[in-house]
Amino acid sequence: MKNEIYGHFHPDERQFVDKAWEWVTSAGEYHETKLTEFLDPRQGFILQTLVNRHPDVSVRWEGGSAEAERKRALVAPDYRDLDAEDMELKVLAISSGEQKFLALEHGDYMGAILGLGIKRGKIGDIHVLEDGCHVVVAADIADYLAMNLTGVHRINVSTEILSLSGLRSSDVKLETIDLTVASLRLDGIAADVTRLSRSKILAPIKAGRVRVNWKVEEDPSCGLKEGDMVSIQGFGRFKVLEIGSLTKKGRYRVQVGKFV
Repeated sequence: MKNEIYGHFHPDERQFVDKAWEWVTSAGEYHETKLTEFLDPRQGFILQTLVNRHPDVSVRWEGGSAEAERKRALVAPDYRDLDAEDMELKVLAISSGEQKFLALEHGDYMGAILGLGIKRGKIGDIHVLEDGCHVVVAADIADYLAMNLTGVHRINVSTEILSLSGLRSSDVKLETIDLTVASLRLDGIAADVTRLSRSKILAPIKAGRVRVNWKVEEDPSCGLKEGDMVSIQGFGRFKVLEIGSLTKKGRYRVQVGKFV
């Protein structure tokens, strides 16, 4: 069974597949429940795929909002009513009286939180608002963050812990970039977005530091399509918004949105 499961996933994902299958079998065979850390969409897809393979297991997902990207999962025997279960989520509201505070971005908040020694799996979506920031966090680290997060990017901040009902979610901000490219290959489009040469973009791709739709992609010639999400470690991420008509010289018109 394990080898059959492995065949569907990238070798780098095997460690997570093992862990997720253990959660599923523990729920189905030993009636145990497991509340996971925050999972990214790819991990969520893997876990849901494994849950679907077991007739006696169900899963509940919660990330704070309907459009949440990162979510916690509660894996349990299928006879359990999961709607009433506590998913142990809190909202960390961050504010400041300094004017420069309003210029802070997603990466600034992420860096400040991880800089306190917090693991990524304890943090859900980060919502940058016009007057502050709301971060969905695991309940067991909320107090620690509220006491210790006193600055973000050298700006003094104050914090407050809210229940999940107090979450204000933000719209994703994208900087649109219009490109004309010879092909829809990953390396070509990624090179244009990051302003790296084609040869330099090959290094992170071949090192496994590039993900397409949250899955490691090591093939530079991988073709991208509308809706694909590409993340490059150290360079942020972008989404392919539209693939338009060909130019007179046979190049593709492509519009991407770079996350800011």
